[in-house]
Amino acid sequence: MNRSIEFLVVGGGLIGLLTAKLLHQSGVDVALVEKGEIGRESSWAGGGIISPLYPWRYPDAVTQLALWGQRRYPKLCDQLASETGIDPEWTQSGLLMPNLSEKEIKVALEWAERYGYPMAQLNSEQIGDIEPHLSHFSSALWMESVAQIRNPRLVQSLKRSLELSGVPLIEGFEVDRIVESNGRVSGVEAGGVLVSAQHVIVCGGAWSGEILKRAGVELSISPVKGQMLLLKSEPDLLKRITLLEGHYLIPRRDGRVLIGSTLEHDGFNKETTDNAKEELLAAMEELAPELNRFEVEMQWSGLRPGSSNQGIPFIGSCGPDGLFINSGHFRNGVVLGYASAQLLVDMALGHEPIINPAPYLAD
Repeated sequence: MNRSIEFLVVGGGLIGLLTAKLLHQSGVDVALVEKGEIGRESSWAGGGIISPLYPWRYPDAVTQLALWGQRRYPKLCDQLASETGIDPEWTQSGLLMPNLSEKEIKVALEWAERYGYPMAQLNSEQIGDIEPHLSHFSSALWMESVAQIRNPRLVQSLKRSLELSGVPLIEGFEVDRIVESNGRVSGVEAGGVLVSAQHVIVCGGAWSGEILKRAGVELSISPVKGQMLLLKSEPDLLKRITLLEGHYLIPRRDGRVLIGSTLEHDGFNKETTDNAKEELLAAMEELAPELNRFEVEMQWSGLRPGSSNQGIPFIGSCGPDGLFINSGHFRNGVVLGYASAQLLVDMALGHEPIINPAPYLAD
């Protein structure tokens, strides 16, 4: 690229793609660089639940981002499907959460009332009516409005949308350093190749902390591995997302069921393990033993961008002038990603922000 662009997005996952798309829609000159293949890290590996798991356990700053995105994802997915021919498969599956303590149920219902979020407590008969193929549970919380996205298809559609819009997408470009001049960023460099930019936005997921170190910025973003399994079952055997003690089942439209997910602190190692497979199959057995008759079609892992910030992502300027961060979303990259991208763009362009940006500021 032989010219200086206005905004350069580093990272081609869901959040980087959304950030680039919203910048382009604002009339800004933008390009995106990705160290590998666009959309093939945690954005591809995750489950695509458009809700934090046990949302009442998170700070209000997480809830604010989640609510903004939940209201707007259906329209975004419709627009992307129409524009690109790739349907992200937004599906309102609902979320069942059985076997919570009475104390936690009370906290959850108070949270739901405070935010006007539909939530109900179900007995065993009602659970059976909603999802007859689950194990017997005496009670559960039910969030009917929770939806899911098939996240590999979402990132494919976003990539195609940017291509159709003429936004430069550079794959295989791993940033070696962030270039500065007189206390301001002037671009990034990889393998001696310089991409000049007036602003740089780091959306590098689990690698964001390593990228920022190259500009002398220390942020507590580190990889947390999650392993998942895929079953090829029958369409409509399961219809509801079900969550038990941090593990979940996500039924897709074509009958496939995702089983997730582990939480492992193992650096940038993405190898899958038999222990994780056994852990996930045990969770499936506890939730829906009828799935035992189906073969495991695939096992994979991804690296989430974990932080010590209670699940609140870092969004905003950091370090030298012109450098921004949009990362640290941990398990909630999909549900928080849309609002995070819009908030970052508002801040970078000096627009009225969609929500108060103070809780997300990196500095």
